[in-house]
Amino acid sequence: MIEVRQLKRSFGTQPVLGGVDLQIETGESAVIIGRSGGGKSVLLKHLIGLLKPDSGEVLVDGDLITRMNERQLLRVRRKFGMVFQGAALFDSLTVAENVAFGLRRHEHLTEAEIAKRVATTLDMVDLPGTQKKKPAELSGGMRKRVGLARAIIYEPRIVLYDEPTTGLDPIVSDSIDKLIMRVRDQCKVTSVVVTHDMRTARRVGNHVFLLHNKKIYAHGTPEDLFASQDPVVRQFIDGVADEKEIEL
Repeated sequence: MIEVRQLKRSFGTQPVLGGVDLQIETGESAVIIGRSGGGKSVLLKHLIGLLKPDSGEVLVDGDLITRMNERQLLRVRRKFGMVFQGAALFDSLTVAENVAFGLRRHEHLTEAEIAKRVATTLDMVDLPGTQKKKPAELSGGMRKRVGLARAIIYEPRIVLYDEPTTGLDPIVSDSIDKLIMRVRDQCKVTSVVVTHDMRTARRVGNHVFLLHNKKIYAHGTPEDLFASQDPVVRQFIDGVADEKEIEL
């Protein structure tokens, strides 16, 4: 469903992606791990066409999106839902208004139809009856769920998650992991999850990619990657800093 070929991107004189190659199959739950500032979120934004590469290609369902104009990209983006790291909710809108935001812009539905879709989607993410609340009234985990509801309400084929468990305690993180898996299985979507959380990577992914030194350094099933004895893979999975980083 998604293919990346020799993707390169720099910001000014700072290279961030240095020739990334990866393939994500339809229905797969892919997890991208790697160090902070290593380009994971930048890669995610290339998958949906929010950033243009310096060179290389991104294909979605066989369509080469790196050569599309903004109007053409809008058609491709309808296949995606995106859950941002901070949920990115509109503080002045209610939960229902946040969740329905995309529907009102792109679908021709009556208010009754929108209300029904919102209620059904909030039920799926375990937030029934929260339509009239404002984001300020919600916990961090609840805001993440509203962000997910907004991403899936128009039934995308691919859902992108940018650090879905960042800032959450282990119990809430566990509930988000289970929700990601539920959405994947019930909605039959392809999932791409960027995370630092090794428990999330192990649980929700059936294919894990390690982004290191601006490229995909290693990939495989969670079982293969977590059993790897490669020193770079082990250092990241075990969370062990080298001596130079300790001195810094």
